[in-house]
This record gives sequence, C-alpha cells and structure tokens, in this order.
Amino acid sequence: MITEFFKKLEEIIEKDPRYKPDAYEFVMQALGFTQRRLNRMGHITGRELLEGIKDLGLEQYGPMTKSVFAHWGVNNTDDFGEIVFNMVDKGLMGKNEQDSRNDFKNIYSFQDAFDSKRQFKL
Repeated sequence: MITEFFKKLEEIIEKDPRYKPDAYEFVMQALGFTQRRLNRMGHITGRELLEGIKDLGLEQYGPMTKSVFAHWGVNNTDDFGEIVFNMVDKGLMGKNEQDSRNDFKNIYSFQDAFDSKRQFKL
C-alpha cells in the first residue's frame, strides 16, 4: 500500500509539479487526524479537512506553519483543494458527488490562520 501510494504520488508530481511530495503526505496525515478528531472514519468535507490541516499544521510546525506550507508550494486553501483532487484523480482519496474544488476556495486566510502573533502571544 505504501509503495503504491508513492508510485501514484510520483505520477501526480510528474503531471503537476506545483507541490512537493511532503504536501501530499501531510494531507493524508491531516485526513486521518481529522477523521479521528471527528470520530468518523468515513467521508469528511473539504472545510472539515481544512480545519484539520490548520490544526495539525500548528501542532506540528507552530509559528513556522505558513513558511513550511509555502516551501511545499501551498499558499492558500485553494492549493490544498488542488492537492486533494490530484489525489482523488489517482484514487488515493475518495469523494462524493457534492465534493468539488470550490469546497477549498478561500476558506481561510493563511495570514490570519498562521500569523504567529495571533497564535502564540508572548
């Protein structure tokens, strides 16, 4: 399964090199993180996933979250939608008929979500 994931990931990046492999791996981690937090192993919405991405990012990278995401080529929530749908297209994630890239469009500002002055008051 892991070998298949990385094989498909290579195919995705070959076709769409905008995002680093770490971004895709992180989205998969965020999916599991969000499902566990919601106590739901099935489908989650784009908005739910984005909230999980925000929380997991802050948990793992703290005030560097925005910089880490930028290093991966991810600068806004729309980029996470592109990553998700690249994985959907390769069968690495599922979707229902209501899911679309628009579910990820401008959901929150990275500046607001990851501004270290707002998150970590000294």
